[in-house]
Amino acid sequence: MLKILVGLVLAMLTSMISTSVVGTALPTIVGTLGGQEQLAWVASATLLTMTASTPLWGKLSDLYGRKRMFQVSLVIFTLAAVGAGFAQDMPQLIAARVVQGIGAGGLQALPQIILGDVVEPRERGRYTGYVGAVFGVSTVAGPLLGGFIVDNMSWRWCFWISVPLAVVAFIVIQKVLKLPLNRRDARVDWWGATCITGGTTALMLMLSLGGHEFAWNSPWTYGLGAFSLLMFAGAVLAERRAPEPILPPRLFADRTFVLTSLASLFVGAAMFGALMFMPQYLQIVRGMTPTASGLMTLPMVLGMLTSSITSGRVVTRTGRWKIFPVVGMLLVAGGLFLLSKLHVGTPLAIIGLEMAVLGIGLGMCMQILVLAAQNAVTRADMASATSGVAFFRSLGGAVGVAAFGAILSNRLSGELAERLAAARIPLPGGQATPDLGAPDAIRSLPGPVLEIVLDAFTRAMDTVFLVGVPVALLGAAAAIALKELPLRSSSR
Repeated sequence: MLKILVGLVLAMLTSMISTSVVGTALPTIVGTLGGQEQLAWVASATLLTMTASTPLWGKLSDLYGRKRMFQVSLVIFTLAAVGAGFAQDMPQLIAARVVQGIGAGGLQALPQIILGDVVEPRERGRYTGYVGAVFGVSTVAGPLLGGFIVDNMSWRWCFWISVPLAVVAFIVIQKVLKLPLNRRDARVDWWGATCITGGTTALMLMLSLGGHEFAWNSPWTYGLGAFSLLMFAGAVLAERRAPEPILPPRLFADRTFVLTSLASLFVGAAMFGALMFMPQYLQIVRGMTPTASGLMTLPMVLGMLTSSITSGRVVTRTGRWKIFPVVGMLLVAGGLFLLSKLHVGTPLAIIGLEMAVLGIGLGMCMQILVLAAQNAVTRADMASATSGVAFFRSLGGAVGVAAFGAILSNRLSGELAERLAAARIPLPGGQATPDLGAPDAIRSLPGPVLEIVLDAFTRAMDTVFLVGVPVALLGAAAAIALKELPLRSSSR
C-alpha cells in the first residue's frame, strides 16, 4: 500500500507544483515570448480546464478503469508540459496550458478515487492525511522552485521539471497498482459532459476576466453568466436521462454529499484567497523577494502537514471524523480574522503564527470532507462523489480568487483616492492606482506617496481577509449540519 501511495502522491505533487511554479516565472516568460496582454491566461487556462474536467475523470474511470485513466491523465499532463516548455509564442504556451489542465483534472481526482478502491473508509484516514499534506508542500515548493529555476536556468524548465516526477509516478503505478478492469457496456454521457464543461468554462471565464478584460457591469458578464446558467440547466436535464451520468442526480439527494460539497466550496474560496493575496502583502508592503515571501508561508504549510496527518490517524484509530471539519473551519475563520488585523509594521513572528492557525484549520478540513463523502455513498458512486467534491473545491477557489481580487482592487482604489485627495498628493502620471504586479515600482514612489500607498494596500488586504471570515463560517455551518455516519470497514 505504501508503494501505491508513493506513486499517487508523486503524481499529485507533479500536477500541483507545475500549476504553482509558473507564477514566479511569468515576468521572465513575457520578456521572452511577449504578449503582456495575455499574461493572465498562462495561469488561468490550466485552472479553468482542470476545474471543468475534474468531474469527467471520475466517470471515465468507472467506465474504462482507474489505473488506465490515471495513466492517461498523467501522459496528457506530461506531454502538455513538454509542449509548454518548447512554446515559441504566447498562444502556443496558452494552448499547452489548456491541455495540461485537462490532465491535471485527472491527477486531482483519481488518486483519491484509487485510495477509495484499495482502502476501506475506516482505514483510509491515515492515508488521506498524507494526500492532504501534498497540498501544503506544493504551496511552498512551487514558488520556491520557480524562483530558483528563473535565477539559475531557463524558464522552460518550470515546465520540464515535472517530467521526471511524472515518469517515476507512471512506472510505480504500473508496477504496484493491481486493480481489476471491469469492462462495462456503457456509453459516455457526452451531453452531460458538454453541458457541465460548458457551464463551468463560461463561469470561470466570467470570474477570471471580469473586472480586467471587461467591466463587471457589461454585456460580456451577463452573456457569460446567462450561458453558464443555461448549460447547467441543460446538465440537470441530461444527467436525469443519461444511463451513466457524470454526476448522478441521486448524489444531490444525499445530505452528506451536498454538505461536504458546500463545505469544500467554502474551503477552496478561503484557502486560495489567502494563498493568492498573502504574498502580495509580503512583497508590496514588507518589501520581500518572491523567494522570501514563499518561505513566510512555511508556518501555514507546517500547520497543514501536521493537522492533516494527525487528524487522519485519529480518524483511523477512533472512527470519529465530524469534529475535524467543524473545528478546522472555525480555525480557518479565526486565522482569517487575525490576518484582518495586519498593519504595515506587524511583526513577522505574529504573521507566521496567524498563518499557522490558518494552515492547521485547512489541514483538518480538506481530506476529511472527501472521506466523509466517500463513506456516505455506495461503491458504485464513490468515484463520482470524490470527483464532485474536488470539483466544488476547485470552483470555490476560482470564485474566491475572483471575488477577493475585486474586493482588493475596489477597496484599494477607494482608500487611495480618499487619502491622496486629503493629502493633496497626486500619483505620478495621474494614475488612479499603482501597478499591483510591480512591487519595485511601488517601492520607488516618493516617500509621502509610498507611505499612503502601503497603508492603503494593507487596509484593503485587511478587508479581503475579513470578508473571508463569514465564508469560512458558512463552511463551518455546513460541517456542523453533517450527520456523523460510522466509517465503514467493508465494501457495500
